[in-house]
Amino acid sequence: MHTTWNQHVVKKENKALVLNLIIDHSPISRADIAQKSGLNKGTVSSLVAELLEEQFIYESGPGESSGGRRPVMLWFNKGAGYSIGVDLGVNYILGVLADLHGNIVKEEKEKYEHLSFEDTLDRVKRVISSLMNTAPPSPYGIVGVGIGVPGIVNNEGDVLLAPNLGWENIHLKKELEKRFEFPVIVENEANAGAYGEKRFGTGQDFDHLVYVSAGIGIGAGIIINGDLYKGINGYSGELGHMTIDKNGMKCRCGNKGCWELYASEKALLAKARQSLLEMDEEITLERLIELARNNTELVVQLFKEIGNHIGLGVVTTTHAFNPEQIIIGNRLAAAREWIEPGVKEAIEKYTLPFHRKDIQVNFSDLSIPSSALGVAAFSTENFLKSRLQN
Repeated sequence: MHTTWNQHVVKKENKALVLNLIIDHSPISRADIAQKSGLNKGTVSSLVAELLEEQFIYESGPGESSGGRRPVMLWFNKGAGYSIGVDLGVNYILGVLADLHGNIVKEEKEKYEHLSFEDTLDRVKRVISSLMNTAPPSPYGIVGVGIGVPGIVNNEGDVLLAPNLGWENIHLKKELEKRFEFPVIVENEANAGAYGEKRFGTGQDFDHLVYVSAGIGIGAGIIINGDLYKGINGYSGELGHMTIDKNGMKCRCGNKGCWELYASEKALLAKARQSLLEMDEEITLERLIELARNNTELVVQLFKEIGNHIGLGVVTTTHAFNPEQIIIGNRLAAAREWIEPGVKEAIEKYTLPFHRKDIQVNFSDLSIPSSALGVAAFSTENFLKSRLQN
């Protein structure tokens, strides 16, 4: 009897269902998979046998008995392959090597200033190559790489505009796939950060959230019903370039009065340089945090002012999306202690009471590199999806 096309599709869907149950509930028995999935035991046993052969799962010793023979338990083989995620910042590159469950095996970071596209590309390639060389032996090796870029990225992986990098119409995906043999995903870094927070970070318990990436610029990633919302062409989340002052400063994007001109790390450093003219040393975010820790009143006030501007954008975002949670992440989250009062002040003062009632505003846990993990997760999920469709 020949397998029909419909039967083939159903089998692929059932196989993905079984694998996802094992991923989410390891260790789990065949009987529990059948119970949770609604599939019959014969179908579960057949699909489990395929997944064992493909080394996506493995068996361990018997679990607890519910009255009969103790069941053999199934585990997801998170070391079956590894993905690489790269958070490409304006002044840093952060790369992670992660197993198929999102656990970080190796992390690398480089700082830089004002590099050309060619020099930046060389550094990205170097970070990826270094992470590749540290990957443990595995059945599938490196399954893909994801790059998070602070700019507008289309669905083909082209960077249409990244003002703070000085990039326009850059075919980043194609450039990297010339060098590496595995699939490359290019995504907006705030979208990647939102997904990383949802999967691994502060947003795990929320299905409607907005992640505000507050670094040199500002971007946002939007999660609706647990899924990343990208818009029709993949351009959603450019909240940093919403106009908050039509007569304001000129932005590198070509607009005037963009939110990020008033609420970003770049805005903070510009204000600090104007206010701290007597300082001979270079003014950096890290130096300002050090001064704030020493109770330098002027710096503490600068942080509060930036926090207030962040809060104003959060108010608009809350009114537009009515999310359960807003997460403030990226580099400015390191200054939470001094920024948060200004954020809360703006939210309390300007948010409509209906919207303020159920909103939760949090800061990222910076020990979790959410953007890098988010794009690594995209690569892993694409790999698993493609393998299960064969």
